[in-house]
Amino acid sequence: MSQGCSRQLALLLAAVAAAAPAIAAEPIKIGVPIAQSPPGSVVQGVQVKDGLEIVKDMINKQGGLLGQPIALLYEDDQGVPEKGRAAVEKLITRDKVVAIVGPHQSSNCLAGIEVAKRYDIPYVNTNCWSDDVRKKGYKQVFNPANYNSRVAFAMAETLAALGVKRVVAFCENTDYGIGQAKAVAEALKKKAPQVEYRYETLDRASKDFTPAVLPLRSNPPDAVLMMMLPPAAYIAMNQLYEQGVAPSDKTWLYDGAGLGDYPDFWQNVKEAGKNLVEFGLYHPDMGIPKLGKEVGEAYQKKTNNAPNRLIYQAADSLLVIAEAIKQSKGTKADAMIQALETMTFSGVRGSFKFSLEPGVTYHQWVEIPYVTYQFTEVGQPVSKTTLVQAPNQPLAVDKLKKAK
Repeated sequence: MSQGCSRQLALLLAAVAAAAPAIAAEPIKIGVPIAQSPPGSVVQGVQVKDGLEIVKDMINKQGGLLGQPIALLYEDDQGVPEKGRAAVEKLITRDKVVAIVGPHQSSNCLAGIEVAKRYDIPYVNTNCWSDDVRKKGYKQVFNPANYNSRVAFAMAETLAALGVKRVVAFCENTDYGIGQAKAVAEALKKKAPQVEYRYETLDRASKDFTPAVLPLRSNPPDAVLMMMLPPAAYIAMNQLYEQGVAPSDKTWLYDGAGLGDYPDFWQNVKEAGKNLVEFGLYHPDMGIPKLGKEVGEAYQKKTNNAPNRLIYQAADSLLVIAEAIKQSKGTKADAMIQALETMTFSGVRGSFKFSLEPGVTYHQWVEIPYVTYQFTEVGQPVSKTTLVQAPNQPLAVDKLKKAK
């Protein structure tokens, strides 16, 4: 991080702490609707909460914002759109939050942003990948998170370089899963039109995917793509491995959901994860700013787990709102939204401005950095994986190894 960015961060964290004693001041309330119980991705919810809490504590220890401490108010949305809509409604109308951060499942985002639009409250999407969230074009919604079109480009590029001819995708029956499957289809048409591609939609609540897996045994494809979240993703991976489909010497297994850095990944997949090719948004070798390293160290000290992309995404979600409050000198929605649209933000993953281009990149960090890596041993930490592509490292598929 440059000295200028460091100074900017110091000012952000200090805000205008001298204006009033933070201890006695009324807190600035920010709403956090996340999955804290099934069928939602609870592992994601836990990581998002950890990342938010670390940054909240950093800011409050420096005196808060505008002399006021930040208070995070959590609601369990269970990964269910109706629950997500109700959670956002409660946080805005009853709890009087000034902004929403933390949402991490696309179907819930699509429900929640309707409420944020109606009440004209800033809404920072922490991890909802569906392109449709951006295509809505709502001025209240900002996306420092990854998006399906970005993943589709990365996966299509890798598949084209691998020279595969037939590809099958397993996607969950959500806006995220189906959206990513369709985005990959479009990307392959441009990047590798010769590839025969189809996707199969699976019920995320199911515990048995063998009806979808068994037909692949007799005629295995060159690659199976995964577009699913845990626990369903882990079940599908194990059943693909148990049936000898993928990973194998014939078939690549390629995950597009960024599962590989979840703390519970290896305890759930074991042998099924060996030789998995992974799309990711963080790898220790990709390089991050000084602030990112500080957040990562705080997370590791708190949990004994290595930091991952969700920790950093959550951290940036809160920091970007904090910067908007600072620049607008208050918590009025219109002023915060204007600040978000015009400011250059320097966070834990780098610096960017939100795009104002209509469509899939509206209010999006367009060039969000990503990586491609491969696990070659059971239990291998991300830091020891084979990095195949990174922001400053071109794709090198010759480094990938087929299962033996």
